[in-house]
Amino acid sequence: MKKTLLTTAILTSFTAPAFAEVAIDRTDDIEQIKIIGTKTDSRATAGSSAVIDEEQMRIEVPTDINQLMKTIPGVYVREEDGQGLRPNIGIRAATAGRVSKVTILEDGVMMAPAPYSNPAAYYFPTTFRMSSIEVLKGAPLLRYGPQTTGGVLNLVTTPIPEQFGGQVLTEFGENSSRDIHAHVGGTEGQWGFLLETVQRSSNGFKNIDRSGRDTGFDIEDYVGKLKWTGDRQSLLAKFQYSEETSNETYAGLTDTDFAEDPNRRYGLSEIDQMNNHHDAISLNYNLELTDTVELNVLTYKNHFKRNWFKAGVVNGLVDLANAGDTDALAVLHGEQDYQDITWTNGNRGYDSYGVEINTGFELASHFLEIGVRDHTDEMDRYQLKEVFDQINGSLVFDSFIQPTGGDNRIEKAEAVSFWVTDQWQMTDDLMVNLALRHEDVESSRLQFAVPDRSELDSTRSNDSSEWLPGASFTYDVNDNWQVLAGVHKGFSPLGGGATENQEPETSTNYEAGIRYNQGTLFVEAVGFYSDFNDTTQQCSIANPCDNGAESGNYVLGESVVRGLEFQASNTFEAGSFLVPVDVTYTYTKGEISEDNLDNLDGDELADIPQNTFSMRVALDNQNGWINYLVAKYADEMCVSTGCNRTNSQFDRTESVFVTDFVSRYEMNNNMAVYFKVENLFDQQKIVARSPHGARPNKPQTASFGVEYTF
Repeated sequence: MKKTLLTTAILTSFTAPAFAEVAIDRTDDIEQIKIIGTKTDSRATAGSSAVIDEEQMRIEVPTDINQLMKTIPGVYVREEDGQGLRPNIGIRAATAGRVSKVTILEDGVMMAPAPYSNPAAYYFPTTFRMSSIEVLKGAPLLRYGPQTTGGVLNLVTTPIPEQFGGQVLTEFGENSSRDIHAHVGGTEGQWGFLLETVQRSSNGFKNIDRSGRDTGFDIEDYVGKLKWTGDRQSLLAKFQYSEETSNETYAGLTDTDFAEDPNRRYGLSEIDQMNNHHDAISLNYNLELTDTVELNVLTYKNHFKRNWFKAGVVNGLVDLANAGDTDALAVLHGEQDYQDITWTNGNRGYDSYGVEINTGFELASHFLEIGVRDHTDEMDRYQLKEVFDQINGSLVFDSFIQPTGGDNRIEKAEAVSFWVTDQWQMTDDLMVNLALRHEDVESSRLQFAVPDRSELDSTRSNDSSEWLPGASFTYDVNDNWQVLAGVHKGFSPLGGGATENQEPETSTNYEAGIRYNQGTLFVEAVGFYSDFNDTTQQCSIANPCDNGAESGNYVLGESVVRGLEFQASNTFEAGSFLVPVDVTYTYTKGEISEDNLDNLDGDELADIPQNTFSMRVALDNQNGWINYLVAKYADEMCVSTGCNRTNSQFDRTESVFVTDFVSRYEMNNNMAVYFKVENLFDQQKIVARSPHGARPNKPQTASFGVEYTF
């Protein structure tokens, strides 16, 4: 059935008729694959959306995707390591854990390690090399997928310059941090190229008990692009390779130890370390069949290999110590010996590859897109365990445990997606967007009983097929006021651990709002409501499900997520200074909506803060000197569903308010310098309790940078 669908779509794309000679409004360049466009475009879509543009990226020089996401309404962040290495981002009703319920794109290509079978983002593209970031919500996101409930996050990379040139940016900061971003490229005749690298290193901001080992990281990232442009056609080849070594752990702290020093790490976590590499290749071919019909073919392949060496025993010890167990606390502090501590080599390989074909054409007042994607991904887990003893505060190797059962398995998914969208300019004031998406997913798991995989332990498989319709509109009341509304069916695939009778998570999602735009003033308020049939959690060690499972899926039952997003921006004048101000606020209420075996009606959902707020204020002297102050607030969040029915502090995170400061000065047309202070007032709170204990956000950290453009 899948191959028939793919063939049909290919034939459709090639046989689209030439209609009336109306020019297609295409993006400015094939190699900047954007799903929204400019910030101005985001304020006119038939779904709420946001764009962090090149100017904001250039001034704030962000290295942590979490800090950028905190300034977008409807987006929730649960920090983990304080550096943004392993983000946890949720959008509206899509939960935050490892960004597994959000579609992550880089230049329009899916970037989760295995988007269907294992979407948890243990790999996330390097924020430092991005030129802009887009977030699309509402019914228009059905053009993308597979996650179509909350939103789509697209990271747009550095474009190939129209003329030969480049940039070198170097930043130095506390904790021996060093960040370099360099690229060079140009276009000559039909050919263009770009070579780019990011080099990052830091000693980290935490200190390990009884150890001289740092808690930092080393990252190197390389990108190459080659573009050919011919008569009515173009081809872009993109290559990427990155490596990371980070001394990161799953071990958090007890609340008492956190209160004394949030930047402490237990000696039991001394040898924990993540090693990974990622490589990707994509080919993007674009053909203008006629002045009104365009064909795009995208092929891609991503490979991600990781080994996170970490101990799991800390989880139980922290819980016991928080409950008052003095022996558990003594073990954590290295004051008491402990036998048979197991470290797991979290050794996993991920592959994803596919082809996507899309054709767009105009017909009278309609712009239609028809497309198909044939995709395959898999995860190969082979996790050797090592046993250590803690003796006199030191770790002593004992033995190996060979991989069997859950540590030795292969999960795979094959999916065909089909979509039709229609942007219909019904009248001068009314724009209607219609979308229909189909997802057909087959997943499987092979689990092995012996290390050499000669004997099966168990098997699982699941087939799901969903039609996902959606409709939205914008209506211009007058030159200043616009209303928008939409409804669509959301979908989240179950993953490779799903069993035969499980159904995928689906939801009906509504939004409605108003916009006001006059001069530099923009105001938007959007209400949203999501009604879930089967709220599903993706279980992992980093994000255990509410039933304690660390793999597979757990169904919570019916739930409702509703809320209000507000954003406003304006530019004021203060003498010779310009003062741009941007404010965002989100109110969200997520809860179980019907009693079931495990949860009660009214139980609050995890990882959703009720209130979030951000404000960005700039002071620009219009002569090369600009100062930015960015304040971000988030309420406490439930650690697991139903924390509103308990009085335990361990069931919630803490609210956090952080302010960042950036001052940038353009010395001349080629050189700029900047000074940046993250967490200006040094506010550290318990921003997460998963995995394995209380975890802080990044402390006050200063850095200085130089940017040279040629």
